[in-house]
Amino acid sequence: MSINPSKAQDVWKDVGESVQFTVLKFKDLPRQELHDAIVAFADRSQAIIRSMRIRDTDLAAATGLKVAFGFSNHAWDILFPNTPKPKELETFKGVKGPEYGMPGTEGDLFFHIRDADHAAVYETQAQFMRFLKDYTEVVDSTQGFRYFEGRAIIGFIDGTEAPAVEDAADYALIGDEDPDYENGSYAFPQKWRHNMDVWNHMKTEVQEKAVGREKFTDLELEDEDKFENAHNVASQYEEDGEEKKIVRMNVPYSDPAAGVTGTYFIGYSRHWTVTKGMLQNMVDQSDFLLTFSRILNGQLYFIPSRDTLAQIADDEFK
Repeated sequence: MSINPSKAQDVWKDVGESVQFTVLKFKDLPRQELHDAIVAFADRSQAIIRSMRIRDTDLAAATGLKVAFGFSNHAWDILFPNTPKPKELETFKGVKGPEYGMPGTEGDLFFHIRDADHAAVYETQAQFMRFLKDYTEVVDSTQGFRYFEGRAIIGFIDGTEAPAVEDAADYALIGDEDPDYENGSYAFPQKWRHNMDVWNHMKTEVQEKAVGREKFTDLELEDEDKFENAHNVASQYEEDGEEKKIVRMNVPYSDPAAGVTGTYFIGYSRHWTVTKGMLQNMVDQSDFLLTFSRILNGQLYFIPSRDTLAQIADDEFK
């Protein structure tokens, strides 16, 4: 076998106009009851997605409904204790640096739903919850949106250093290093809350040094013009002198009347060790973005391929 994007869930950089991130945890119910519910949902969810794509008002593949759904290590232990795990699936317990840390928080199921039409996002999540609400509690539910020109909420173009779409599969999808879970992916969602008053009172030149790029043109600054802890320096990760990449998106969310604004980060990777290395570098180097931000949550999830979801639906995982 080989990597085949058509067998994968939607683990690509396509922010959509409207985005829903949902983290659920299991209620304290018997293991077999939870197992049976998820087996049924693995089948039902794919039918819901197919139906919603037919109903979607925007049929263009680039802007239509995209969904990724997965399990944490904790969920796997509950649902499939007798089935070998994906090789890099673990519980994220957080990372710490000299000044800042990133917590690992609870969660069993993760959903990333996006579309050009918010109605399709709403209806998809609503139908999912019809079959999950009796078995789960909501840990976090966040609605995001596409900001002007595809920029992050702090005003800089998002994702310039992420792999191009045509190259993304090799960075996002598990390959023959773990053949039982090929075309799956490791997802790491993380919710940031920003103090926008602090950020907005910084001069543009300071913001550029903090991010490592020009704000208007998106051109990268020369190394000597960046802060030592600029975001595009601190978030780099190398193995044996080679820079490693993941597929990542920074999705804005906000309730401006309440003064709540932040970024929901989602990274999809072939190797969790790469994402984890990036996170550790960010706290080790005190990434400038952490100076005006607070990390609210984060956990690792395995996003099964569609073939693996079919195996779960057939109750092959025990």
